[in-house]
Amino acid sequence: MLPTAYRIDRVQKTLRWFEEDIPLLNMRVKDLSAERQRSARQFAAALISQTRAELERLLEEQPEAGSESSEVPCEPAD
Repeated sequence: MLPTAYRIDRVQKTLRWFEEDIPLLNMRVKDLSAERQRSARQFAAALISQTRAELERLLEEQPEAGSESSEVPCEPAD
């Protein structure tokens, strides 16, 4: 499984890409019927909403700094 920090980074990049694409989406759908424009915009909004929810879930799942559970504490010397 990928590290949580890497997954968070990927989801953040994806979310930025989706949000920055909205003006381009509006240009791409301008020649469609009003119903199809609305459908495309609703789909984009749902995708952004799901991506934000995934990011929030990953941020909650992320271990706090300094409390890495995967690190094994050092053994005391004899």
